[in-house]
Amino acid sequence: MGGYLVIANAHAGGVDSEALGAAVGVLSAAGPAEVHRSAGPADLDAALAGLDGRVPVVAGGDGSLHLVVNRLHRLGRLDQVTVGLLPFGTGNDFARAAGIPLEPQDAAAALTSARPHHVDLLEDDTGRVVVNAAHAGLGAEAAAVAAGHKPRLGPLAYPLGALLAGLREAGWALRVRVDGTPVLAGERLLMVGVANGPTIGGGTRLCPVARPDDGLLDVVVVAAAGPAAKAAFAAALVAGTHLERADVHHLRGTSVEVGGEPVRHNTDGELDDEVTGRGYRVLPAAWSLLVPDRPAG
Repeated sequence: MGGYLVIANAHAGGVDSEALGAAVGVLSAAGPAEVHRSAGPADLDAALAGLDGRVPVVAGGDGSLHLVVNRLHRLGRLDQVTVGLLPFGTGNDFARAAGIPLEPQDAAAALTSARPHHVDLLEDDTGRVVVNAAHAGLGAEAAAVAAGHKPRLGPLAYPLGALLAGLREAGWALRVRVDGTPVLAGERLLMVGVANGPTIGGGTRLCPVARPDDGLLDVVVVAAAGPAAKAAFAAALVAGTHLERADVHHLRGTSVEVGGEPVRHNTDGELDDEVTGRGYRVLPAAWSLLVPDRPAG
């Protein structure tokens, strides 16, 4: 059949109908394009099972992409299709990592000539996959605080959430192991980030050197739990120099385990309940994304 099946979350407020129609119009110039507004997991599964040769194109942000990739993974179809992305989210961090234009119409135009590119995934110990990043501690609490401010502030809600959460949180006693080797054990940590892409929260550079196609995960462990240390870390994070701090540890590997006090995890912007342990591993080149050609040099 060919063409595109554009998948939008029926309950997501960020997908403007007029902007979506304009982007779909651009896609239609290259092939048949149908819009499917998914109302839930069963509805989404039915749409993905009935692609009939069409490219599934996610109209949304990291959370929407996370949902579609997870459903394809659970259906055993992730290695059988190539996914497209039209960034309609608040943060669009994975679109940034992949070099996809952040304006939906520009992204649609780029998508029509884009090429499939194999991309890594992270998988946690519950079998769920993570497209861009997972983080525990302050980052997750910041996202929880920011959620109520997103409709009004958009991407600026995350820095506000980080500020408010940073004022109230004193850290968590956690153990971190990368590829089985202890990094820190039982220390009070501000946050642990597990990155496939370089940014979270709409451009915050949690791990600027992370790449979603290198076969590795990047782990950022922040031990800046005191008031002065938290303020200094926040300033360094904004400046992009936090990985140079003595209380910030950056490691690379294929798996990571985080355990200790109950702590909330955030996966691709989706908030979990508090858990006492969670593991992640990288699945190299696990799926295929349509990525615009980058200029030479």
